[in-house]
Amino acid sequence: MDEAPSLPLDGVRILDLTTTLAGPYATQILGDFGADVIKIEAPKGDTVRDVGPQRSDGLAALFMGCNRNKRSIVLDLKTERAKEALWRLIDSAAVFLHGIRPQKIQALGFDPASVMKHNPKIVYAALLGYREDGPYGGRPAYDDVIQGEAGIPGLFERRDGIPAMVPSSFVDKNVGLMTASGILAAFIQQLRTKKGVYIETSMFEGMVSYNLVEHLYGRTFVPKEGPAGYARVLSKHRRPHRTRDGYLCMLPYTDTQWRRFWDLAGLPKLCDDPRFKSMGARIANTDALYAAAAAALAERDTDNWLRLLRNAEIPSGRANSLEDLFDDPHLKATGFFREVAHPIDGPLITPDTPYRLNGKSLPLRRHAPKLGEHTHDILAEAGYSEDDIELLT
Repeated sequence: MDEAPSLPLDGVRILDLTTTLAGPYATQILGDFGADVIKIEAPKGDTVRDVGPQRSDGLAALFMGCNRNKRSIVLDLKTERAKEALWRLIDSAAVFLHGIRPQKIQALGFDPASVMKHNPKIVYAALLGYREDGPYGGRPAYDDVIQGEAGIPGLFERRDGIPAMVPSSFVDKNVGLMTASGILAAFIQQLRTKKGVYIETSMFEGMVSYNLVEHLYGRTFVPKEGPAGYARVLSKHRRPHRTRDGYLCMLPYTDTQWRRFWDLAGLPKLCDDPRFKSMGARIANTDALYAAAAAALAERDTDNWLRLLRNAEIPSGRANSLEDLFDDPHLKATGFFREVAHPIDGPLITPDTPYRLNGKSLPLRRHAPKLGEHTHDILAEAGYSEDDIELLT
């Protein structure tokens, strides 16, 4: 384990009742910044404990990807003893986060009003599929469903004629980021006011908002100034460009960058082509623009183009596969992939976070925990005797 420097969230206890990916990703971010994240699991554990390759039961790859820097306690909240234990943990917590549907958290007795009455200074965070007061409120929600409802497959259909999913846990990870930032904002308010805060993050509304950052477009105005959908990113030609020996990605964006590109491509006449001369003209003629650029790129090798483009300060890079990432020279030079020794599973690789704090990567303080690994320690911290712990476990 890394030595733990002073971190922004040192001493902040977060009770995490979430499972699968969105909530655990949010609390992993907070744990990376030093929070004491207590992962509260049912006796069977988080469902993703067995998703993907694994050496030990309950420590599959997907679970490890979003549960470092946490402690795990098993509490069967169907029992009164476990509920009492959770209430005792709530006494010492700064944040209570769950991803349980409103009607079910109400039935358990840990609804916002009850928890905030018990601890008036707590930040109560609910990660919901949909806002409670709409007709979808209380429905179950997963990444694939929310992608569809938020209009993501519709973007592929407009471009390719066939709806498709982003081949990533796109909703879960983005909603996890939204949840983490919302909790931090609520926590800052609590520090100012010394009063509890109830904050909701909803997957559906969050992803519709995210999708419409650029795609609200002509529907921004009343009456509308055109349809929704940003033409540049919907172009069928916006994709990795084929070179003579592979693929690359590039984006000249400014007028100057496009002039440089046309000169490099030996097409100076396109510098003054009225279709491409200004930002507005390029957006109106996106397909023609990208088709012309693609034809030029196909004439040379990838390395040759990348050298020319970088010398001209035109943003560009290789179209990497997942396997290519492990040999990327920049990631190697910055030590992005960290090899760590897991006490149960031996050597593992973990990617770094996007953050550096005072010039240093955030430390790996705890490995992803075995199911209930810290149950005894956490209950002892809460004042339980050995006999009481025995009864609870």
